Amino acid sequence: MAIEAMTPQSGPLRVVHSVCSHDCPDSCAVHVTVDATGRAVRVAGDASHPVTRGFLCGKVAKYLDRVYSPERVLTPLKRRAGVAKESRGRGRDFTAFERISWDQALDEIAGRLGAIAAEFGPESILPYSYAGTMGLLGYGSMDRRFFHRLGASQLDRTICAEAGGQAWNLVYGRKLGTGNADFAQSKLILAWGANIHGNNIHLWPFVEQARRNGARLIVIDPYRTRTAGLADWHIAIHPGTDAALALGLMHVILREGLEDRAYIAEKTHGFDALAARVLEYTPERVAGWTGLRAGEIEQLAREYATTRPASIRLNYGVQRAENGGTAVRAIAMLPALVGSWRERGGGAQLSLSGSFQWNRAALERPDLMMHSPLGRPARVVNMSRLGHALTQLGENLNEGPRVHALFVYNSNPGAVAPNQNAVRRGMQRPELFTVVHEQFLTDTTDYADYVLPATTFLEHEEIQGAYGHTFVQHSAQAIEPLGEARPNVWLFRELAARMGFIEPCFADDIEAMMQQALDPDEEGFSRNPGMGGITLEALREAGHLPLVLHADPDALPFTDGPLETPSGKVEFYSETLAQKGDDPVPAFVPPVESRHSPESARFSLEFLPRKADHYMNSTFANLDGHRRMEAETAHKLEMHSEDAAQRGIHNGDRVRVWNDRGAITLEAMVSERVGNGVVAARLDWAKSREDSQCINMLTSERLTDIGAAATFYSTLVEVERVSGR
Repeated sequence: MAIEAMTPQSGPLRVVHSVCSHDCPDSCAVHVTVDATGRAVRVAGDASHPVTRGFLCGKVAKYLDRVYSPERVLTPLKRRAGVAKESRGRGRDFTAFERISWDQALDEIAGRLGAIAAEFGPESILPYSYAGTMGLLGYGSMDRRFFHRLGASQLDRTICAEAGGQAWNLVYGRKLGTGNADFAQSKLILAWGANIHGNNIHLWPFVEQARRNGARLIVIDPYRTRTAGLADWHIAIHPGTDAALALGLMHVILREGLEDRAYIAEKTHGFDALAARVLEYTPERVAGWTGLRAGEIEQLAREYATTRPASIRLNYGVQRAENGGTAVRAIAMLPALVGSWRERGGGAQLSLSGSFQWNRAALERPDLMMHSPLGRPARVVNMSRLGHALTQLGENLNEGPRVHALFVYNSNPGAVAPNQNAVRRGMQRPELFTVVHEQFLTDTTDYADYVLPATTFLEHEEIQGAYGHTFVQHSAQAIEPLGEARPNVWLFRELAARMGFIEPCFADDIEAMMQQALDPDEEGFSRNPGMGGITLEALREAGHLPLVLHADPDALPFTDGPLETPSGKVEFYSETLAQKGDDPVPAFVPPVESRHSPESARFSLEFLPRKADHYMNSTFANLDGHRRMEAETAHKLEMHSEDAAQRGIHNGDRVRVWNDRGAITLEAMVSERVGNGVVAARLDWAKSREDSQCINMLTSERLTDIGAAATFYSTLVEVERVSGR
């Protein structure tokens, strides 16, 4: 069962070029120092990488703590007979499992999957994965081939970025935008729902360079993030009202004639419809929704439209509200309205992932679904409704069979999926067969029948793009896998063999698959000529290579040639939405769970289930060093002083936070980092608490207006003091 070997190098110490594969826009180039025994002894940022620039975030700077943690899962594990699926507590609590060999694990898992497919149909098997690794092969390659050929349900991976990504593409056709280095030339930077200093740290030096040159930084965020605390102006908007603010800014810009009529005439579609719509969004009306003063809205509009160049760093937090897709659409239109795409240092960035045109069809082989027992594409299950899928899906026969097997990798749904009480009820079903490929015992492994040991990014070879820069990167294998850890590609190749899949693609090794990702598809690289000259050999030699996105190195996004939208222009009026019968022009609709909804009569506080600065979603949350960095807000509910006083709550009190979906007990932290009517708590593992509670017990499975994505930030709760401290 050998895996692909790394290339040996001589000398007592050697430095290997790797790439951080965690879900972050920065995708840092990492230098790993390995000693003569094969142990990694240091990780450092690659100084030659124009974005990494020689430093790492606090999470990955301590990465060897993760790689060599005594809590790592290093052998296949099988649940002991008679041990219930339930939370087992934090740390190396392996008592629920027995150690088995890989051969036994693979044989038994393949046997169970085959039996379930035969009895209930292959669609009763659900893969569940997301971006626990952003490496191209580990994220989606052999795993997709395996599940496509099996006929398993397809997973709609909506939980993080789907609403914003679809919304951006409705306006521009492709996820391109302002490059990191160009932010240094901005004179005004709007960080809209973007905690740059907390989770996009390699953009921060360019922001600081701009500020040294006289730029202002304005942060729009309902929470006083680390970035907001460093800003020139923090605009503490009410949650879920970003679309209203964007439309209000447009109202002022058009009322005062601050738009760029030449850019609008040449490059945009549907301006008259947008202009008519924004007449409704007066500063006074928008102030009532957003919690801002009308004068602040006017000031922001004038400052944005008249400061040249001005750029927007828009992040995905904005789209995690019920109207999140519309919010991203509206914000994305602002640079086109004022013509800031014409200026270096202007424009906006949500994601640059559209720069990379991998040959995903060759990697994932969706054609294999036609060779499955179904002979057709399998049904699609939305990952943001996992609780529903595990507890109700199948009661309506039109939805297909009930889920009888769950295969989790690259994710921790036991912590990150919304509506956790429903998710737990589903995962606790005795008849649900659950396999988890993981590095640690997580909230999800508590419900697993088998836990399989996974590699870290130091222990396998990969190639990778990014969504915060435009460098293709090669990640060499730095060390041998610890214990019996194995990468995703190896795992699903071995399972395919045991399932009797004879298609040649299941014999592909890492080398072949990296080459397939870079090879032209049937259209060549006509959609992205800049990727055509990148070969695997050159990539291995250099470590990272820039995409050449345009023949003219001075070209700016969305200024030359047709766009990949139906009209070929920036779409203020969406032809795609119009054809679906949806409103083609943005309009603000308050979330069902917000202070502007009748629901607020029962639950009057808007809840922000925040991501921690020193974790990556739920990753790193089990490591003591990272937990110490997050100690200030661990298991605490941040409340505004007025909300606390109204409820007789003091700093340090135990409080119950609840709604119709669940409840969690936290420690009150009276804080001015949240506004009146807003409370916030940090995402963490349930295993880190004695009561095994998680803040996602409070979030819903309601979906966004565009992209059918999760609505974590549209959540209403109530809070009361619990007796005792």
